[in-house]
Amino acid sequence: MNTLPQQLANGLFLGSMYGLIAIGYTMVYGIVQLINFAHGEIFMTGGFGALTVYLALPDGISMWIALPAMLVGGALVAVLIAVGAERFAYRPLRGAPRLAPLITAIGLSLALQQLVFNLYPNAKAARVFPQLPFGPYHLGSVTVQSGDLFLIIAAPVCMAILAFFVRLSRTGRAMQATAQDPDTAQLMGIDTNRIIVIAFAIGGLFAAVAGTAYGLKYGSVSYDMGFLAGLKAFTAAVLGGIGNIYGAMLGGLVLGVAEAMATAYIADVPGMHQLGGQGWAPVWAFVLLILVLLFRPQGLLGERVADRA
Repeated sequence: MNTLPQQLANGLFLGSMYGLIAIGYTMVYGIVQLINFAHGEIFMTGGFGALTVYLALPDGISMWIALPAMLVGGALVAVLIAVGAERFAYRPLRGAPRLAPLITAIGLSLALQQLVFNLYPNAKAARVFPQLPFGPYHLGSVTVQSGDLFLIIAAPVCMAILAFFVRLSRTGRAMQATAQDPDTAQLMGIDTNRIIVIAFAIGGLFAAVAGTAYGLKYGSVSYDMGFLAGLKAFTAAVLGGIGNIYGAMLGGLVLGVAEAMATAYIADVPGMHQLGGQGWAPVWAFVLLILVLLFRPQGLLGERVADRA
């Protein structure tokens, strides 16, 4: 029990990253009913975009100057890829059977992985990511690393900005209208294509912040880091209620805490000592997903179909 506060903190840090990625899934699905399985690779390209900017800066530059430039560079890369994917991969298939964009998303995911693998020398090995020049901090029995501190600040700030944008801006209200009924929204004069592009761009922006946070937290980025992180973020979006931006962040936090607790304590349960450890983290994440789908298939903050009817 002495490690419980630390494990809770670890879960919140991890869940904040899952939540940032999950928002991209849930925004796109909420507007165009598309599960963008390439979003994990957009998260990965955001991390590599930030690293590329850092490598292009002069040697010895302060991270206080480098970090904003890295965030901007990572965001530009991720947003451009997300918007390009919508324009050239998904928009032509908007009226096609749902299997077609799903297969396209998987193909795009593999293509982005191989693109980064071939562009970066020695990409098979993880690339070292620069670290923030402060920390760790100790709050009682809880240790907070510099990358975790960045995450715990960036996630609520991004969430608050997004909530303000969606609720109070004209574009945000247009996004809500398009999500509810795209045909009626178009008849009312809303440019639904523009709204869909904005949804992809916001998802790419949040993925870039998460990709940079991943590098700061773990000290490296790799070309295949988006696969598992993307699956877990999709799990978080479903947990929270896919299509609900607040549910995406809540689902990420729940998933992160559950994963941290399971990996830390499941081995202490009699007869389950072989099921603990970090290697089992994806298993427990998907076990949680199955349980939620069994007992509350609409997710924690999602509406039932009957409620919308």
